[in-house]
Amino acid sequence: MPQLSNKIAIVTGAGSGFGEGIARAYVAEGAKVVLTDINAAAVERVAGELGESGVAYTCDVADKAQVQALVDHCVATWGVPDIVVNNAGIAQDNQPVTATDEATYDRLFAVNVKSVYNMTVAVVPLMKARRSGVILNIGSTAGIRPRPGLTWYNATKAAVNNISKTMAVELGPDNIRVNAICPVIGETGLTSQFMGMPDTPENRAKFVATIPLGRFSTPRDIATAAVFLASDAADFLTGMEFTVDGGRTV
Repeated sequence: MPQLSNKIAIVTGAGSGFGEGIARAYVAEGAKVVLTDINAAAVERVAGELGESGVAYTCDVADKAQVQALVDHCVATWGVPDIVVNNAGIAQDNQPVTATDEATYDRLFAVNVKSVYNMTVAVVPLMKARRSGVILNIGSTAGIRPRPGLTWYNATKAAVNNISKTMAVELGPDNIRVNAICPVIGETGLTSQFMGMPDTPENRAKFVATIPLGRFSTPRDIATAAVFLASDAADFLTGMEFTVDGGRTV
């Protein structure tokens, strides 16, 4: 039996990478998914390939009004979401701590952190009203064991990790589970930006050498974790920094 039968989910940043992988896995496991991304063409492509169980919605998650409209759209289309995955995020160039300009700093925190606030304000009252819900925030090992050159990105992910734990404590009495999924550097469109060098086999090897299982994370890895943590099999799991990192943070 599918693990997410009859569940309704919102997945942000679903036009590519981890978000696309999570949305595809959720539909495969029986969920109906509202996929959202700032890139309309990308999210419409993915949703179109998922058939009737996937609906595309274009949204800038850093904009509170747009996130509220997204949640309203989900409720009008299928109902109150059982699962919300705050996956949308951006990276910074790997560079010295003082080299990041203010506009980049502000955008990092708006997309990576404020987006979680925006979604929380929109969806938690609905989940509280029916006393159930799952929120998964895509944090990062960067917020646990940071690499140099990514100071401000690391800070956003440390915030997401901590927000997830705090929310779990506060919302537990309402039967709302909150966990952070923390991937190690992955095979996505952001790989070379994180590395701060061309994405060549030689340069990848330098990063892979720090991961005991010897490879980068993939969308499948993160999707598998996201399915499990959203399922009833994980109904006693909350407040975790769930590392999907091949041993990087050991």
